[in-house]
Amino acid sequence: MSGAKKRVAVVTGTRAEYGLLRPVCEKLQKSDELALELVVTGAHLSERYGNTVTEIEAQGMPIAARIPILNHPSTNLGTCHTIADAVSLFADYFAASRPDCVLVLGDRYEIFAAATAAAVLRIPLAHISGGDVTAGAADEFFRHSITKMASVHFPSCATYAARIIRMGEEPRRVFNVGGLGDENIRTMRLLDPAALAERFHFDFERPYLLITYHPVTLGGDPAAEVGALLAALDRFPDLGLIFTKANADAGGEVINRLLDDYVARRENAVAYTSMGAQGYLSAMKYCAAVVGNSSSGVVEAPSFQKPTVNIGDRQKGRLRCRSILDCGTGTEEITRTLRVALSPAFALGCKNSRSPYNGGDTSGRIVSLLAAFLDSDLAHRPKEFWDAPSAAEREDEEEN
Repeated sequence: MSGAKKRVAVVTGTRAEYGLLRPVCEKLQKSDELALELVVTGAHLSERYGNTVTEIEAQGMPIAARIPILNHPSTNLGTCHTIADAVSLFADYFAASRPDCVLVLGDRYEIFAAATAAAVLRIPLAHISGGDVTAGAADEFFRHSITKMASVHFPSCATYAARIIRMGEEPRRVFNVGGLGDENIRTMRLLDPAALAERFHFDFERPYLLITYHPVTLGGDPAAEVGALLAALDRFPDLGLIFTKANADAGGEVINRLLDDYVARRENAVAYTSMGAQGYLSAMKYCAAVVGNSSSGVVEAPSFQKPTVNIGDRQKGRLRCRSILDCGTGTEEITRTLRVALSPAFALGCKNSRSPYNGGDTSGRIVSLLAAFLDSDLAHRPKEFWDAPSAAEREDEEEN
């Protein structure tokens, strides 16, 4: 690549997503070919969800733009209005700044809005973590919509890469790079229990559960589901309980109010809006089990060989390791599954689990591949729908 560095606008809206994107941002800062422009939005800029932009600022990461969007109620209709506002705001920003590329991760509605604005403005869109399936969340259709708008794809495993290609994306635009969460676990300096206790004012030497429960955005009653979970947890009084609060989806505020009320009445429980990537992964390393419906229990926990109790359908469709136990949302079923997860026999079996998301230097590969892509004619060439040849078509080609 010759001439000025190409500018990559990286969009982040949540604590979890930024924890994954951070190594990519750091490598973009060091790149001789690409320049980072970090765009912060969503829950990062909301007092209701912890104003987690302060964590980004504390790390010294330069922020190019702040785009507040959470001005509507935490309901499905409110989410519709938020998406509409966000598309307009991102369109204005991208039209004025004209980055050479917009890089997004995952499947949230604010990321869908940013991707829509970039695609309509014909700015090349790069997408990390496409190809997953999560049948229990609206993230499912946001993710696949982003895939169809993106110019280049960085899925986290071979299965997801193959699915993107089956969706009609050209194989030369799809790169299996592994999971950023797995890379973080292997490369980040994690805290020991004493350092965790000093930072979070909780006893990390005692057995504890790490719990995250998000709204199931394609149905369900978040208050009833969390009530059932909390009733199950009350049957394990000897365990510490560490909750990380729900994200900025419809129903998230309801869940967070219930958690605040619950921990206020129990000495063995605490709830945090955000622990930061280092704090959260460190807590996962030493926990007895990961509980809830967050993707971290399915994607990251297997790298620690920790048991996961995955509740409900929110993660339905993702690849599973033997360390993951799925259950319904009722109190009795959660209780039974927790007892299995906490048994010595199951914990021993988890030691043989292997994460499917190990891609080595995932963030470095993304930056290198993105630089090469932006220096190629593919970056500005219209995509073609790729149809894999059928068996009959392959036979005809061989005969001819």
